[in-house]
Amino acid sequence: MGNDSFSPQYYAKAVEDTIKRIEEMNRRMIESSKSAGLVALDAYEKALQSMLEFQEKVAGASQLDWVSALASAHAQFVGDISAAYIKAARESLK
Repeated sequence: MGNDSFSPQYYAKAVEDTIKRIEEMNRRMIESSKSAGLVALDAYEKALQSMLEFQEKVAGASQLDWVSALASAHAQFVGDISAAYIKAARESLK
């Protein structure tokens, strides 16, 4: 035929090039997703910390000891559980 564009080597090279481009695109997408996940996790952590600080402040303002104790215990519980969740999420994004 004389036309190399129809040879098996041409198609094999085209397939290899396509596979490389797809692999590179997947790698970039995974890295971007991890980066976005870390940004979202940071924002969640900051918002949660603000909420817990507010809850502690409100708990301290109560004139009823049991309400203060309950609100403080709740804030501590949420903080502890969330810290474990955030740590696990950060580990999975490495």
